[in-house]
Amino acid sequence: MLRHLAFLLAVFMLLGSAAEPREQSKQALARHVDRVDRAWAEKTLKNLSLEEKVGQLFMIRMRVELLNGRSPSYFELRNNIRKYHIGALAMSAPPQGRARDIRRRYEVVTLLNQLQDESKLPLLIAGDFERGVLPSHLFGTTVFPHAMAFGAAGNLAYAEEFGRITAQESRALGVHWNLFPVADVNSNPANPIIGTRAFGANPEQVGNLVAAYIRGARANGMLTTAKHFPGHGNTATDSHVGVPVVNDDLDHLRAVDLPPFQKAIGAGVDAVMTAHVRVLALDPDPGRVATTSPAIMTGLLKNQLGFKGIVVTDALDMAGLVGLYAKNPGRVAVDAFKAGSDVLTEPYNLDACYRAMLDAVRSGEIGQDRLDASVLKILQAKASLGLEKSRLVDVAAIPRLVGSPESIATGQRISDAAITLVRDNGKVLPLRDGRSDKRLRVVSQAKAKPGLLVIILCDNRRAEDGRVLERQIRKRAPDARVVYVDPRVAAARSDEVLNAADRAQQVVVAVYVVPSAARTRTVARGQKNSASLPDSTARLLSMILAHATGKTAVLAMGTPYLTEDFPTIQNYICTFSNATVSEISAAKALFGEIPIPGHLPVNLSNVSVPDARTGHPAQVAK
Repeated sequence: MLRHLAFLLAVFMLLGSAAEPREQSKQALARHVDRVDRAWAEKTLKNLSLEEKVGQLFMIRMRVELLNGRSPSYFELRNNIRKYHIGALAMSAPPQGRARDIRRRYEVVTLLNQLQDESKLPLLIAGDFERGVLPSHLFGTTVFPHAMAFGAAGNLAYAEEFGRITAQESRALGVHWNLFPVADVNSNPANPIIGTRAFGANPEQVGNLVAAYIRGARANGMLTTAKHFPGHGNTATDSHVGVPVVNDDLDHLRAVDLPPFQKAIGAGVDAVMTAHVRVLALDPDPGRVATTSPAIMTGLLKNQLGFKGIVVTDALDMAGLVGLYAKNPGRVAVDAFKAGSDVLTEPYNLDACYRAMLDAVRSGEIGQDRLDASVLKILQAKASLGLEKSRLVDVAAIPRLVGSPESIATGQRISDAAITLVRDNGKVLPLRDGRSDKRLRVVSQAKAKPGLLVIILCDNRRAEDGRVLERQIRKRAPDARVVYVDPRVAAARSDEVLNAADRAQQVVVAVYVVPSAARTRTVARGQKNSASLPDSTARLLSMILAHATGKTAVLAMGTPYLTEDFPTIQNYICTFSNATVSEISAAKALFGEIPIPGHLPVNLSNVSVPDARTGHPAQVAK
């Protein structure tokens, strides 16, 4: 009888607790977790030496492509972690590669486990996963298009799914912290380094997508980072190679650049990354960039916007910043920390920066309380991830948790939804015989013209750009001729390409222009604008359009701003991305297999040719 009464009482109490607001229960759990996190972090902090505390501030690069148990780079990384008491690693890898490399993912994750096991404190592992977990060719992870494609799709649920899947796959591989989302508003078409990495040019839409991504990622155990504060969108210089200057006034900054960061903070973003840009309206000192400006990082971000999380620098080895500290390379770490940063990322000279920080604390230039506050944030972040209890991942679980068919289908569905038809003269698209449902083909081999000519304009014809697109087009049009042209061969192949364009029934020009530091340094060096086509391939595209614009469809496999330089384009499709899923979507759109529902997430000044199907130009996302 007593057992029966006890059972009924337990059921009654259970029903009563279930009737409480679910949010209240979540808040109670969160408070409990916070207390546990803080207790471990505070206890750990008390037992750290000065050298260990300073080491926890540093995040150094880990090159995944070089990470194997026998390479000198692995032993150098392991030794640096020990010598400098490193707190975090930033995963770095080429975005493209061969699919067979996926067999190495187990070795890479095993070595990550080994580094964790050998470290006195758990390591925070970060990744710059702007298109999902990269490199996808190594880890077999879900591929997503660039952020701007999400702006074109205009669906907040897609951004949340992006965050969810990336977080789940990251954690399964031992990565805890994504250096994303990009909260910059790409308001400058000439921006060579943000571009399609941003969600778009509308501050409200960018902020909403940033917040949605953060919600999805944080709910699935991933730390998130809004970057690059206070805004890198309205610049025309790549901070990897120089110091960009933002000339906007305070009203513009408040209306355009800051709102997405405010929404990120409201969504609970864990970290904010600094920008190596000079913002004259916020700090006119010519010797400071935002990263080293107390007025920006402490006065604005912390005091005015109320951000209480981790402030992480952009890479301290970027040329624009390194040049300012050429005479004293260690000083950059001290200045960035004093400005308000907690984590010092990828210093150009690790030893000099580490010793400069030690000297600054010992001399009293940096107070012990200030140092402890930053280290405590880092330790709490580690505890919030459960790393103080379990820092290793289950390698055997990777196939189940990473790259599931459902996740891969989600990435492709999002890419399909982003495809945007900007111009259409009604004569080219879709690439099908209008009298039947058959794919484009040569009707009479004896005397017919070549049917479809595909020209791939890329930075390097030996790289991966265009390969998936070519395979997808050949599935649909086996007789299509595909020509790759990069800046080195454009002039020499011009006559050949133009003759082929004159003879072809239909022409597709796929233009690959995507932002990257490597592109700024090499391909576009000396060009009028490193965010656009190099001069030689730009001249070739102009000639193609002069010869055959009415039968030519231009695919923007990256920047959507091509119409600024080529206003005579009559058929124009934007994918906002060169990811493999975007290449698949482009082929589907060309052949009329999917609708083209996207909206422009940026402003184009030359969208004047009407869409023949609607009578209107492509709409701009609001």
